[in-house]
Amino acid sequence: MTTTLRPSGPLQRSADGGRSRAYDICVNSRRVGSVRVATDPAFGAAAGLVQDLWVEEPDRGRGRGTVAALAAEEVLRGWGCSEVGISVPAGATAALAMARALGYTERSRNMLKELADEPPAPPAGVGVRSMTEEEFAVWEARARDAFARSWVERGVPEDRARAKAEAGHRELLPRGLASPRTAILVAVAGGRVVGHVWTGVRELEPGATAGYVYDVEVAEEQRGRGHGRTLMLLAERVTREAGEALLGLHVFAGNTPAIRLYESLGYRTTHVNSSKPLL
Repeated sequence: MTTTLRPSGPLQRSADGGRSRAYDICVNSRRVGSVRVATDPAFGAAAGLVQDLWVEEPDRGRGRGTVAALAAEEVLRGWGCSEVGISVPAGATAALAMARALGYTERSRNMLKELADEPPAPPAGVGVRSMTEEEFAVWEARARDAFARSWVERGVPEDRARAKAEAGHRELLPRGLASPRTAILVAVAGGRVVGHVWTGVRELEPGATAGYVYDVEVAEEQRGRGHGRTLMLLAERVTREAGEALLGLHVFAGNTPAIRLYESLGYRTTHVNSSKPLL
């Protein structure tokens, strides 16, 4: 039997050159699933995405998903993409194994926590205040650069990585510290700034919002003293005060100390994000 992709909708094009198209997965013209192929709006037309790959239960375990993924990669090659990404739910063990077998490498993961009604207060001796405009000017330039470098270290060309960082800050901080649904707070201990946390509210799924940790950092000379945990608990309090019961974040693969901290605080991985070059 032959597994192929059959377009189930027209090719969609965006003003910035992006493309997307939905396909049925077919076996000898019989529909057994679906997949969407798209370029990645975060990284431009040279980066592709395989999205919403799904095979009906009776046809699973027969390699249909693998063939469909390979066919989707061929579509992206035809569009001129040089890399492809895929985001797999953490509980989809078969899909995760398929991604590894096809050569995808984990880049990052999304994590989520259900918040308690009353998150703990900061420990004694730690004060909290809003970031000042002077601090913001220094922090924002450094944060954009650090975010871009994190992507470059994971194989993203520097121009695309920096474009993503710039676009993200324009979208999320259009009015700087006065941007809506945003809080950037600083923790102080012993009269010294020990770190900061940037939180906001965003739509994680259509119609469902949650708090989100965009950036958290402990001052280098203050690390190893529990301030990272304090900042994350502060993010929980701010999120609860904003009326949200969930708090999400994105963490790069290889940042083991951060992942361990988040897991110890009760965060669970929701999606594993992986990529590979299209040779």
